[in-house]
Amino acid sequence: MSVRTAHWRVSCLGFAAAFAAAAAFAGSPESNPSKTTFRWVDEQGVIHYSDSVPAPAAGRDREVMNAQGVPVRHLDAQKSAEQLAADARARAAMIKAKQHDTFLMTTYTSVKDIEALRDSRLEQLKTQRAAGQQYIETLRSRLSSLQTRAQAYRPYSANAGARAMPDDLAENLVRTVDEMRTQTQALAKESEDEAQLRAQFQTDIERYKELHTLHSSN
Repeated sequence: MSVRTAHWRVSCLGFAAAFAAAAAFAGSPESNPSKTTFRWVDEQGVIHYSDSVPAPAAGRDREVMNAQGVPVRHLDAQKSAEQLAADARARAAMIKAKQHDTFLMTTYTSVKDIEALRDSRLEQLKTQRAAGQQYIETLRSRLSSLQTRAQAYRPYSANAGARAMPDDLAENLVRTVDEMRTQTQALAKESEDEAQLRAQFQTDIERYKELHTLHSSN
């Protein structure tokens, strides 16, 4: 059973009326001392009292009232699966951020340490990129040679009596083109990695300065 009250008014009269309604619903402490009543406000701002919480009200904050109509406990609204998942992700992100802060403060002694590691990583990427570029040039030279050979065979030759292209030559052409595509994509990825690396180290430097300032002030 549920008692539906008028819209809540923040006034002495409304306050007294609300508790009177709760007490009336719950019964007197002598007759039912263990009576528990739930109170919640719906989306229209209407206050409800009931000895059980219907499903629609489970998603709203509510209070537990004793037999005298006095709030004794507050219950948070039940969260949806999406809300619980979002809370879990937020907690995980917070833990990860704290762990990274600890890593920064225990690993580096100054900003120069971070910059030195950054420069070392960037040099490694530069070396890898140079090797990748050199390999692509080798592939390009190989492809040019294969294409020149292919001109003597059908379908590239203008000679009507030209022979069909040998299978090994056709396979080498396909493999070389595929390898050039793969290496070109890898080179582009290395450029993206460099940009991300610079951004991450810059973020670490700024955060280290903040943490160092907080640590010094404390």
